[in-house]
Amino acid sequence: MKKIILIIFISAASAQIKYPADSLLNSKNISFIKKVFIYPISRWQRISYNSDIFNCQFYPSCSNFCAISLKENGLIMGPIIATDRIIRCNPSALFYHQKINGVYNDEDGRLIDFVKPKLYQKGPKSPTIAAMLAIVPGLGRIYTERFYDSFYSLINLAITWEGSKIATKNNQKVLAPIFTATFMTLYIAEIYGSWRAAKYYQPLKKINLKK
Repeated sequence: MKKIILIIFISAASAQIKYPADSLLNSKNISFIKKVFIYPISRWQRISYNSDIFNCQFYPSCSNFCAISLKENGLIMGPIIATDRIIRCNPSALFYHQKINGVYNDEDGRLIDFVKPKLYQKGPKSPTIAAMLAIVPGLGRIYTERFYDSFYSLINLAITWEGSKIATKNNQKVLAPIFTATFMTLYIAEIYGSWRAAKYYQPLKKINLKK
């Protein structure tokens, strides 16, 4: 553990700002414990930002979104908000972005989706109802008419739930808590994501011009 802390400290102190997460590692306004969690993201960006396979369709990218979320929302809500973004980064993202007339990054056309949305419109769905329905996984996102997001979320919940059960049954002292923590993060992200979808990602109410 001491070696890991030393590596992170040296990397943060000497790192050149080449990738987005590097600037957060070099910031004096971010606590060391947050940098511990941001550090793996900065390492990952050295792979994802240099490979077409891992090109993200969103702006900021999912990895940068995660780092910013950790910085702005802390070590509890930060991962939850980041997990919701990762769930939404699926093949249906462009479809839903077009549905709400979302904006695009001028430089590369990626779908703009900030940690704290700056441009959004109030739709017909209630964030409170969406969050309450999401207690039953899938229902909240279905209520907000984001069916594909619901599908991908349910798949991840099912995989981590089964992984948690199997690891616990086999007394896997490392894997069991990892799978369980991941499942709980996904579950809470399902509730948060449903709330967020109702609040920020809804098309405008249709106006009846015949009245």
